[in-house]
Amino acid sequence: MTFPDGGLRAWMVALGVGCGIGSTFGFVNAWGVFQAYYEETMLPDVPPSTLAWIGSVQYALVFIPGLVFGRLFDMGWFKLPLFIASSVLVTATFLVAQCTEFWQLILCQGLAVGFACGAIFGPMMGILPHWFQKKLGLAYGLTATGSSIGGTLFPIAVKNLIQEVGFPWTMRIIGFILVFTLGICNLTTDRRLPPKPRQGPFINLRAFKSPAYTFYSLSAFMNFLGLYTVLTYIDVSASSAGISQNLSFYLLPIANTGSLFGRIAAGLMADRFGPMNTIIPANIIAGVLTYAWPYSNSLGGYIAVAIVYGMSSGVYASLVAQPIVPMGERWDVGTRVGMAFTLLALGALAGPPISGSTVEAGVVLLLISRYLVLKGKLWGKC
Repeated sequence: MTFPDGGLRAWMVALGVGCGIGSTFGFVNAWGVFQAYYEETMLPDVPPSTLAWIGSVQYALVFIPGLVFGRLFDMGWFKLPLFIASSVLVTATFLVAQCTEFWQLILCQGLAVGFACGAIFGPMMGILPHWFQKKLGLAYGLTATGSSIGGTLFPIAVKNLIQEVGFPWTMRIIGFILVFTLGICNLTTDRRLPPKPRQGPFINLRAFKSPAYTFYSLSAFMNFLGLYTVLTYIDVSASSAGISQNLSFYLLPIANTGSLFGRIAAGLMADRFGPMNTIIPANIIAGVLTYAWPYSNSLGGYIAVAIVYGMSSGVYASLVAQPIVPMGERWDVGTRVGMAFTLLALGALAGPPISGSTVEAGVVLLLISRYLVLKGKLWGKC
């Protein structure tokens, strides 16, 4: 089996994947600015931990639908589900403009936006292995920058637009931006390998007979318990520490900008050293910063945490699907990614509200998975 590993068509697919990731994961990564706005202006009487459930539901649903849509992708169903999910995401974003109560936001911004994002994002992770093999890490790293770009630009746009045109029109403008970016995604992305229709449930439990895949999926769950705690609360925490809101607001875009560089570097390093060899050191750094972050009491300290945490978490977020690819057949990658994403979604759902510091446990499971992939060797590319 041969792969293009480049050329105009393959890189156009990568462009579309980047736009799809930016419109979904990038949009969801902007949650911190919404948390701050709802907490300080729109819904000040609602506890922050309650408001955090909106973002947690979003984070979780970015991954959970991959269980279904990943299987549909393997069976050849891609273009129609992508168009329907894109339409739902745009419609839900327009509906958020009309929300004034918590229950309305949890339905529109939490459930509807989150589910639509997941229905798009899951298959995006399965497309690249159809077009890339030797340069797969680079392709994942470059397309994952869409998340960083979206996570940087969306918060700045929301913050400034709210001041200029108010919250309702801010969300409508965001909706029109999504029409453009998702249009590119729909026009340029497509499958290449033949589909493999098969009987049976959407969950392929046989994949868990691989100890490496099992431990890797568990590590993803543990990592995502703690991965988004810093990104969810860093701007609110800075405001509570006495830093002005005009300055603390930019901590999330700064973190996402750091993530941009982390994702690009991750793609280059993964092709040379292997994705898990790249992920593990980055996760150790993210875990240390999760403990160190509460002790920051100055703007400089918060900026340093935002930059380094953004870079380290960006490495993991960009490569999380790649180690799964060689743990089975290429035609089955959508299903296996979907199952692993469902497990990590549970971590993303519970993590921010309980503010868990569990990245280190995820690193231990990652090391076990790496050991199993290398069949007991201490060093190797994996």
